[in-house]
Amino acid sequence: MLDKIKRRFNWTNASVLTLLPIAAFLSVSFYIYYQGIHWMDVGILVSLYTLIGLAVTGGYHRYYAHRAYDCHPIVQLFFLTFGAAALENSVLCWASDHRRHHRYVDHDEDPYSITKGFFWAHMGWVFFDHHTSNDARFENAHDLKKDKLVPWQHKYYLPLAVLFGFGVPFLLGWAVGRPWGGLIWGGLIRQFLTHHTTFLINSAAHWFGKRPYSRQNTARDSWWLAIFSFGEGFHNFHHAFPSDYRNGIRWYHWDPTKWAIRSLSWIKLSWDLRKTPKQSIIQSIERAKSAAQSAIDRYTDPLQLQQRGEKT
Repeated sequence: MLDKIKRRFNWTNASVLTLLPIAAFLSVSFYIYYQGIHWMDVGILVSLYTLIGLAVTGGYHRYYAHRAYDCHPIVQLFFLTFGAAALENSVLCWASDHRRHHRYVDHDEDPYSITKGFFWAHMGWVFFDHHTSNDARFENAHDLKKDKLVPWQHKYYLPLAVLFGFGVPFLLGWAVGRPWGGLIWGGLIRQFLTHHTTFLINSAAHWFGKRPYSRQNTARDSWWLAIFSFGEGFHNFHHAFPSDYRNGIRWYHWDPTKWAIRSLSWIKLSWDLRKTPKQSIIQSIERAKSAAQSAIDRYTDPLQLQQRGEKT
């Protein structure tokens, strides 16, 4: 059982999350005024947004936090370097927090519990340091601490974040004659988008949508969130079956992360892709339907309404 959680305001995180969007939109406004928008700028933005986004969803989330599959060290190195560029902390911190979120979802020990409000779940929790009084922050990540590459990324997280988050877009821009365009669009604007599409899974995916697989927590499936988050919007399924490498299980579900992991398996760069048995999914759907009907009955059955002293 975790000791009482202590929270201390983190001025560094608060400053980054507050000042970075201001810097991004001021710089892009001036850049567009003087330079206009070139297709190369947009190309760098989309390319890096995709690569870094997949490093978070496929790497930080489905590989490191949930071990939903296994992959080659080259793929792991990509996850750790481009994942650092998301400026969402080292994978050791990220995965530990996320595992705690799943274990204590919707309770006080959940770092980004939606029960504390939409803003808290979205980004307010990042304004604080979360630790236990017994200094056991990574007690749920012993496997990651034993990994060959994870401790290296944790130690050098900040220089890796700066190099891949801002150095790479600057160099890509420089290669096409638009270095500041690369930095502004591929660095600052991309960073803002990366942050808030990730944050929306902590907030909106526990606020909007349906719960077809489980009604035991607030996680919901939102197809429109999946579009912005590389498939992470099918959050109710994920909380019901967190070790599944897929989030969207239907052929028409938008889940580029699933497709990327599966594609890597075709060239032997990923393997042991974990899938929930179909029968388990069907049973989960039936239980969720039954729970939903029971909830409806409690509020519509005349006898129960009378017992509660309400009008029928």
